[in-house]
Amino acid sequence: MMQKRKLGNSGLEVSAIGLGCMGMSFSYGPPPDKNEMIAVLRGAVESGVSFFDTAEVYGPFTNEELLGEALAPFRKQVVIATKFGFERNANGGPGWTGVNSRPEHIRAVAEASLKRLRTDVIDLFYQHRVDPNVPIEDVAGAVKDLIAEGKVKHFGLSEAGVTTIRRAHAVQPVAALQSEYSLWWREPEEEILSVLEELGIGLVPYSPLGKGFLTGNINEHTTFDKTDFRNTVPRLTPENRKANQSVVDLIQKVAMNKNATPAQIALAWLLAQKPWIVPIPGTTKPDRLVENLGAIAVELTADELQDIRTAASKISIQGSRYSEGAMKLINR
Repeated sequence: MMQKRKLGNSGLEVSAIGLGCMGMSFSYGPPPDKNEMIAVLRGAVESGVSFFDTAEVYGPFTNEELLGEALAPFRKQVVIATKFGFERNANGGPGWTGVNSRPEHIRAVAEASLKRLRTDVIDLFYQHRVDPNVPIEDVAGAVKDLIAEGKVKHFGLSEAGVTTIRRAHAVQPVAALQSEYSLWWREPEEEILSVLEELGIGLVPYSPLGKGFLTGNINEHTTFDKTDFRNTVPRLTPENRKANQSVVDLIQKVAMNKNATPAQIALAWLLAQKPWIVPIPGTTKPDRLVENLGAIAVELTADELQDIRTAASKISIQGSRYSEGAMKLINR
């Protein structure tokens, strides 16, 4: 049976591990076959996954459409999270020109996402990135209005800092913060986790497997497809992959002792941090989905967790987690 978790005090209950769906439409090389992805999504539901993560920018738009089609038969038993907050290229060209969380834009995105997702309500609506030009109170107010109208159930933030979280939460309770958190990006431990605990907000870690690096299947000799965004990640340059191998070695050592895979250890470690943490590893492969969900059965003892923490704290991770341009959108 799939374990369930509640995201903070919001009452939003989801499977203990969700599914990040971005890679099913873009980002990690050429998009996979749509029918194969529908099969993976439906297989996830059959395996007990009830939490699916998408965004209008994934594709753009095609990822929401994919989920809309795949999950329509199961709509009542799944929680779909999507995101707003980017500005589309005005001339209709590809890409996004920056952030936009103006209230009228939020409303327009919600209406469009509802259609693509083939639903009458968005379960969790995240601000994808903080917009420095729009007071967060206005953003929270816009989502509060959508909640009052029954178009959205819960409000979320992504990569927001503590001041932003507090200000937003005062206007409309925040159900979840989605931010990067894993054994090789532990910055949320500095101040975010304690504020989330205080306010009763859940944490949804994305890239819980370090964009694939923590699985042990990537090394300094791995080459990514030319359209794979990992080519732009400083942390994943060949020399930094070599320098960062020690964190993978640590996870692999624990995995051998626990008769588990490195991916399962990386996910089990996250699950053990707080009962309101729900990681969303992404995959396009049925066997990887099964492997990731197997992390729920891996129990790390207090001693094992302490050993991992001690060993990890001695490792200095090399390279920024995003390109310089992308880092500018992460407003702490």
